[in-house]
Amino acid sequence: MGRLAAAASVLVALVVLGASPAAGAEFSAVFQEVVKSECHFNNGTDWVRFVTRFIYNREQYVHFDSDVGYFVADNPFGEKVARYWNNQLEWMEYRWDAVDRHCRHNYELSTPFLVHRR
Repeated sequence: MGRLAAAASVLVALVVLGASPAAGAEFSAVFQEVVKSECHFNNGTDWVRFVTRFIYNREQYVHFDSDVGYFVADNPFGEKVARYWNNQLEWMEYRWDAVDRHCRHNYELSTPFLVHRR
C-alpha cells in the first residue's frame, strides 16, 4: 500500500466516522491532522518497535504499536477508527511490514552517520 493510499485511508476514516467537537467548545477554522511514526531500537536491530500515532487537533485518538500488533484506541472516536482499521487486512499488513520496510531499512542507511560517529 503506497503513501497515497495510506493518506486516503486516514481521510476516509475521518470523513466516514466524523470527529465530534467537545461539548461547549467553539469551532475553529483551523484543523490539524498529524501522524507521527517512531522507531525504537534495542541492541541494533535485534529488537525493533514501530509506533505510529494519529493526532487530531492536538489529541491522540488512535495508535499502532508493532509489539501489540493492532491499532489501539485512545479516546471514544479512536475506538471507531481502530475497529475499522483493524478489520482492513491490507492496511494491517502495511503496518506489520513497517518494522522492516521503514525502521530496519532506515537504520541501515543512517548507521554510518549516527552510530559509528564519534
